[in-house]
Amino acid sequence: MLKKMKVMAAAGIAGALLLAGCGSDEAGSSQGTEAEKEGSKTFKVGVTQIAEHPSLDAAFEGFKQALEEKGLEVEYDVQNAQGDANNNASIANNFVGDKVDLIFANSTPSALSALNATKDIPIVFTSVTDPLGAGLVKSMENTEGNVTGTTDTHPEAIPNTVKFMDEQFEGSKVGLIYNSGEQNSIAQIDLVKKAGEGTDLKFVEATVSTTAEVKQAAESLVGKVDMIYIITDNTVVSGLESVIMVANDNDLPLFVGELDSVAKGGFAAYGFDYKDIGYEAGLMAAQILDGEKTPSELPVQYPQNLKLVINKKAAEEMNVEIKSEWDSQAEYLE
Repeated sequence: MLKKMKVMAAAGIAGALLLAGCGSDEAGSSQGTEAEKEGSKTFKVGVTQIAEHPSLDAAFEGFKQALEEKGLEVEYDVQNAQGDANNNASIANNFVGDKVDLIFANSTPSALSALNATKDIPIVFTSVTDPLGAGLVKSMENTEGNVTGTTDTHPEAIPNTVKFMDEQFEGSKVGLIYNSGEQNSIAQIDLVKKAGEGTDLKFVEATVSTTAEVKQAAESLVGKVDMIYIITDNTVVSGLESVIMVANDNDLPLFVGELDSVAKGGFAAYGFDYKDIGYEAGLMAAQILDGEKTPSELPVQYPQNLKLVINKKAAEEMNVEIKSEWDSQAEYLE
């Protein structure tokens, strides 16, 4: 079932309004916002998200914050596809029929469905791993067309993770669970394999097509691998609890692709805050809505501030000894 809600966010640029966190309820105040004083329009933004997930939710929060800080009055139509490709297409087509001013696509499948639905309405994406490989843009610098956004692939995240596994752990067999039908997942798996060249690591793959298959895939790796690495695959991350359970029960260090999965019980990740890439996408959307830029004039942006985060409780559950040499490079969750 599609989940749908409409959120009205009216934000001013006056400091008092920002501190108070006021929304459209403050429209009648004597102060008013600059946008209201000038009688600017209320923009309609359609938000399409592939599934419920903390990282994607954080990205949307960052997106809203950026538009709020820019003083734009926005009506959001937020819809979640619940992991269903058919829902994705319906959502995008509905936005086109409603003639929204901009589509915010939160994930690769969401962005692809939006682009298939319209070449006229501006699309700003985030949480997309490989915009070029997915066919969303012509190049990262010159996107062309009606789409741009922020990617959730930091160039050093996967290489650093593979290097950490190779240099800091005795085992050499790494289990990879992913949805082989997701373009962003295939791109990441290719990067993992490339990063593993010249190391002692060997990769054992288990593919899934639905979240219901994740637990069985994780169990199939028991006895075959020394650790597990979950990239930012929407299908697998939605069923991450199953992988964590298998990892805990079998003393398998579980490396993950983003920091929210570390907080949920993964052992470690090189990552960044998804709210940040959502915020940057929001700044891009603000320029488009204001008429300052077109999508083709805004290059795709990479995330900043990559860091290693280790979950100490998860390490204990997975029988991983925390080494003192990690202290200088890692942040710890207790």
